[in-house]
Amino acid sequence: MYKALTLFLLLVSSGLQAQPSLQTDLPLNYLAQADEQARNRPLVIFLHGSGSNEQDLFALKDELPQHYNYLSVRAPKTMEPGHYQWFAKAGEGAYDGDASDLKASGQLLLDFIDKARAKYPTDASNVYLVGFSQGAMMSYEVALRHPEAVGGIAAMGGRVLSVLRGQLSPEESRRTLAVFIGHGTVDPIIPYHDGTEADSFLKTLALEPEFHAYLGLGHNISAQEVQDLRAWLERLNP
Repeated sequence: MYKALTLFLLLVSSGLQAQPSLQTDLPLNYLAQADEQARNRPLVIFLHGSGSNEQDLFALKDELPQHYNYLSVRAPKTMEPGHYQWFAKAGEGAYDGDASDLKASGQLLLDFIDKARAKYPTDASNVYLVGFSQGAMMSYEVALRHPEAVGGIAAMGGRVLSVLRGQLSPEESRRTLAVFIGHGTVDPIIPYHDGTEADSFLKTLALEPEFHAYLGLGHNISAQEVQDLRAWLERLNP
């Protein structure tokens, strides 16, 4: 019994010690599993949803390609200790974002991407935003407005905000963006229709999203979705 208890405590202790510390040297606070010495290694930047934090998606790295660098950022707006968001919700009914919040958070994220690329040297075409819910919305916001900043996005359980849809038209610079869309068919927070609508809208911009519907999935990420995300990343950077 004592040996089992000792082993358990050692495992817990080693697990706690293995937890990465919060990094504060870039425009947004973040967690990192990355090699600063490696050049042109593809870089995934995780963007969490509203009310969560940088730890929420970070564990996905263990199921994704090992030859990538991984950063997980904390959204800049504090809701309460330990809970953050990218923007406040605006209006009634359909989910939309406060325009000033979107502009401020979008610029912070752009600055973060630029400085992260300098710290972990890689080309913009090797940077991929992987966002869930509000983080997916920010992925659309930044990548569709500034396609030169990233190589692609994975938007899970999100939507293209109406303020963004109304300001975009097909552009040649946007055609190279790689896009993964995943959405649960019974999502009660961001309805499945928002995912299919994003897919249709991106096609009007001459993009070719890889769309995945997850039967019976609510507002979360399934094991199958992680497998599909891994396969997508592996195809982008074998």
